[in-house]
Amino acid sequence: MGFEQFGFSAELTEGLDSMNFREPTPIQQQAIPEILAGRDLIASAQTGTGKTAAFLLPILEKCLRDKPSHIDTLIIVPTRELGLQIDQQLEGFAYFLPFSNIAIYGGGDGKEFEVQKKALKQGTEIVVATPGKLLSLLNMGYADLTHLRHLVLDEVDRMLDMGFIDDIQRIMKFLPEKRQTLFFSATMPPKIRQLAVKLLQNPVQINISISKPAEGINQAAYLVHDAQKLQLLGTIFRNPDLKSAILFAGTKQKVKEVERELRRMKFNVGAIHSDIDQQQREDVLLSFRNKKTVILVATDVVSRGIDVQGIELVVNYDVPGDPEDYVHRIGRTARAETKGEAITLINGTDIRRFQRIEEMIEKTVPKLPLPEGFAEGPDYSKPERPIPNQRGGRNQRSGKPFPPKASSNPTSQAAQTSTEGEMPKKKPFKKRFRGPKNNSGSGNPTTAG
Repeated sequence: MGFEQFGFSAELTEGLDSMNFREPTPIQQQAIPEILAGRDLIASAQTGTGKTAAFLLPILEKCLRDKPSHIDTLIIVPTRELGLQIDQQLEGFAYFLPFSNIAIYGGGDGKEFEVQKKALKQGTEIVVATPGKLLSLLNMGYADLTHLRHLVLDEVDRMLDMGFIDDIQRIMKFLPEKRQTLFFSATMPPKIRQLAVKLLQNPVQINISISKPAEGINQAAYLVHDAQKLQLLGTIFRNPDLKSAILFAGTKQKVKEVERELRRMKFNVGAIHSDIDQQQREDVLLSFRNKKTVILVATDVVSRGIDVQGIELVVNYDVPGDPEDYVHRIGRTARAETKGEAITLINGTDIRRFQRIEEMIEKTVPKLPLPEGFAEGPDYSKPERPIPNQRGGRNQRSGKPFPPKASSNPTSQAAQTSTEGEMPKKKPFKKRFRGPKNNSGSGNPTTAG
């Protein structure tokens, strides 16, 4: 049964049709009726299940019916990338609706600040924001949320991991007690359930997430020494039919190295890491989204919340430390019931990590033989122990860790090393406040994440 089961207005239905939405996903089937009924909700749903549309569509329908004149909906997200995705989907779904929305992110110059302040004071109906910037504007008195009816916290587990819990609790002091609150999270650890008890009233609970990759992902792995990885990438990406791929690396230093080497091999590649400014990040993502850039190299900052259709291949340059991160990384492909491939490069010291991943997903991932001409890789039955060292990195000739280097300050190097999924510098997407739409405007529809 299609979206007609929800009784959406003609205007919202027209937006759905223009975006080629036909059949609701399981999370949409369960969540939309509850949200339309005004119930609080706590939903465990991974990216790629359609959760964004699950809360946007009923909220837009309720706004159309009630015609709010103040800030009606606040959507709090952990990263600007996820905020941009939601904002783009808002533009698509609400193309035929008389609503305005704004995305608010940290940093920015005085001009950007004035745009945000003006939008909030005029009472744009829907605000998508990261916690830090929103809290700053609230403290300065530029946003009145006393009439707020809908609060959405998306990727709650990610926000807790990134240390936003205190900001969220401070934001709650600016909100009316009588409101509808919606929690969406890929996982539901005890801390999230404790927070839900404080913020939600008799919530409906929906569990779609099973912490396992989509069935359409063809998973495989290579056992390979570090010194062989870049050469192996050349073999993997040397497919003339490949149109879109993401490679995840654990640190921004690795991202830079891999991008440089792939460019040297004449591949069409772009990279996202915290050392490039926000405009560059936007340009790289837009080029990748439009299939002008074939290979995107990135840290885990884009493993959640970036919804790019048609990604055929995900490559893990190294094994993520958290099995959940593996699921989110490879979840960039095989979205919306399509097919895709995920390849992981496993060195000797990453074997135990990957074995834990296989235990969690309850599946043995096939180990592919290295191409002809490659030396034998590590033995999967004999995990290697990482050798502590002060210099970090690995010897590019042998693929083995460097020996320890004497230092009077053994912690200095660790303090300088980037961690997986580091957050970018606080610079905002260039998002302008839009006034009410009309039918002559142009939307930017995207598919639901």
